[in-house]
Amino acid sequence: MSRDNIKQKCMKKIIILIMICFSTNLFSQTEQIKEEVNMRKSVTIGVMQGGGSLIGADFEFLLTDYFGFQVGAGIVGYGAGLNYHFKPSIRSSFISIQYWNQGIGKSFTQNAIGATYVYRGKKWFTFQIGLGVPLEKGPAMPADFEQPPVMLLYSIGAYIPFK
Repeated sequence: MSRDNIKQKCMKKIIILIMICFSTNLFSQTEQIKEEVNMRKSVTIGVMQGGGSLIGADFEFLLTDYFGFQVGAGIVGYGAGLNYHFKPSIRSSFISIQYWNQGIGKSFTQNAIGATYVYRGKKWFTFQIGLGVPLEKGPAMPADFEQPPVMLLYSIGAYIPFK
């Protein structure tokens, strides 16, 4: 065998090995995408989550590929929301119409309804910001406090998607 024949055979084997490695990588990405699509629920934990609670959690599940529903509660508060995701994934950012109830019983401060933009990072980070309209004032709100016609709705936390 000549030196050129040996080089050609080695090159063919190297090319075949590269193609096998490349195709295996493509299949693993397909599995990752399938797993992303199968994740249709999420739990978010953080500050001002769960209807504007000091510390709370929200549970969201996708009703369709783009629409989700969430309910949450926390330290003296609860809330709910209807979400429209920008991509067909629980990991995508979304716009939400939410109801926040801050306080319960004698600790009830206020409740509000409003729209927020919720950013979701690729891994775990999330925050939301938006505007709400106060509905009523509770006994825990100071009597001399004049409620503005519009209030800021915000939160920050971590989310965990699952099947």
